[in-house]
Amino acid sequence: MRVVKKLFIVTVALFSVSAFSAEGNAAEGNIAIVDFGRAIFGTDVAKARLKQKQGESDYAGLEAKYESTVADMKSLKQEVDSKSMTWSQEQAEEAQKKMEYYRADLELITRKIKADQKDLQNSIVQELRPKAAEALQEVVDEEGIVLLINAEAVVTAAPSLDITDKLTDRLNKKTK
Repeated sequence: MRVVKKLFIVTVALFSVSAFSAEGNAAEGNIAIVDFGRAIFGTDVAKARLKQKQGESDYAGLEAKYESTVADMKSLKQEVDSKSMTWSQEQAEEAQKKMEYYRADLELITRKIKADQKDLQNSIVQELRPKAAEALQEVVDEEGIVLLINAEAVVTAAPSLDITDKLTDRLNKKTK
């Protein structure tokens, strides 16, 4: 998401400078907010790439292993909760070791899944960046926007100021 934020800041800065110089006065134009990341990842292309990734055997295998490990941990926890009072010291230590192994496995699987997701996000941003910048410029021009603010920087705003859905729609049209 850092890539998206940097791209958004650079894009907004460029468009803001050109909009202010073209309009001359902020009072003559509109102010809008946009969530650039939500616009990109809300596109049909991004959704298709995510669905494709989830269908890949390696990724699906990781998700299945994650769910299996979580189920094994829950089962062991239930067993510990119900029987630990009757266990010997060795049985308690063995259960503790198993739980630690499950935690380590879960941590590794989580890192792998997050790395795959980050790679996918980066590839989607790289693929859609040129068209997203073009689509944003078109929306800015059509709406007469002279000040565009990142939605994450806004505490509160009227929903009518948010052009994220317009940007997503425009981007969908450009990627078909």
